[in-house]
Amino acid sequence: MRSAFEAWAQRDGHIVRRREDKPEEYLVYETQRRWVIWQAALAHGAKAAEEAPSKFAAEPAKAVQPDEAAVRNRVLNEVLDAFSDLDEDTGIEGVLKVIQSLKKKQKATAEQA
Repeated sequence: MRSAFEAWAQRDGHIVRRREDKPEEYLVYETQRRWVIWQAALAHGAKAAEEAPSKFAAEPAKAVQPDEAAVRNRVLNEVLDAFSDLDEDTGIEGVLKVIQSLKKKQKATAEQA
């Protein structure tokens, strides 16, 4: 998962060097922030895929990839939109608040279904 993120981040022009004292964190704040967003998007996407298992299970494995990619893109865009409202001063606390709001939105959607 991290290698996919780093490949994407490098293509987008981000520096993916990690801290020497904390190798699980990135040296550049913006890269670290996007890593947290990436993880939130994947968690959010996993939930979306669980909500529509019949759509994915009914088709052959080769046909799943485009549908799955569409769901991932939709979810990633949804998460990035949620994070775009944050300003630079909110830091990780703001990121965590957005993640919590996404979880609440997910829970409300699941309860409605």
